[in-house]
Amino acid sequence: MWGLVPLFWPLLKPAGAMEILAHRMVWSLAVVGLALLALRRWGWIRELLGQPRKLGLIALAAAVITVNWGLYIWAVNAGQVVEASLGYFINPLVTIAMGVLLLKERLRPAQWAAVGTGLAAVVVLAVGYGRPPWISLTLAFSFAVYGLVKKKVNIGGLESLAAETAVQFLPALAYLMWLGAQGSAHFGAHGAGHAALLAATGVVTAVPLVCFGAAAIRVPLSTLGLLQYLAPVFQFLLGVVYFHEAMPPERWAGFSLVWLALSVLTWDALRTSRRTRAEAAALRRAAARAAAAGAAAEAPGAGGTVEAPGGDAVTTAAPPAGRGRTEAPKV
Repeated sequence: MWGLVPLFWPLLKPAGAMEILAHRMVWSLAVVGLALLALRRWGWIRELLGQPRKLGLIALAAAVITVNWGLYIWAVNAGQVVEASLGYFINPLVTIAMGVLLLKERLRPAQWAAVGTGLAAVVVLAVGYGRPPWISLTLAFSFAVYGLVKKKVNIGGLESLAAETAVQFLPALAYLMWLGAQGSAHFGAHGAGHAALLAATGVVTAVPLVCFGAAAIRVPLSTLGLLQYLAPVFQFLLGVVYFHEAMPPERWAGFSLVWLALSVLTWDALRTSRRTRAEAAALRRAAARAAAAGAAAEAPGAGGTVEAPGGDAVTTAAPPAGRGRTEAPKV
């Protein structure tokens, strides 16, 4: 759905990007509110209202995602689908770089190589475009910041979207009312079908996020990460094949470097995931062997476990063969 959404925004013309964005905010809150009403998930609101720091972070997340949404809608309708797709290709690299700069995370050598290759790709694309790929960079950085803030907020996807769109709702509604007062609003001016499409922006926003949240608790994280590359791949293919955007050699070179960086990053993530699973399996086997050894030690004639005053477990050793005395208890 995220990969095919560039086909949707042009259907909303002649409405401009700002008007479409405002409708997206207003109708998203309506859709999410209905979902929460159906699920009866309201308890988090009172808890959130008592945490000013989280409210501030949610307001920041709402501001950042507003920039991301608005720029993406404008880019698609302005014929910049390929450059917009690049933003979501380089987003993982930007996220990793922010982890190093802001969270002081340590990178593995393959991750450093991927980030360096991504930086080289941006330089190549800047030379090819004759300017920095500012649409891609703004989309990538805004979504990376959004992810970082969401990590700090740490509430469910549906609840988070509800809170963010609640922050966006009043300014968006005020803007739509102002457009109506100016006589330049497009809602209802081009028939019921166009009005329904504007209202559907809420569904287009909420449904993929709800599906993503449902998948996140069912699908391994490594698989989820790979699946997220499908969206920019579809967007890129739509830009080249359907919208017939130009792809001169220097753009192919830049995109190839980005894809190389993502391949290195994916290979490293899969290798690390396999190693982690192997280590976890080894620990489980060791724990099982230790439990079996403990069970054997507790067998009749092999000592036992008693509870000391205060509830501490004390293991007593069995009397050594041929001797009548016992050893001191081992805690």
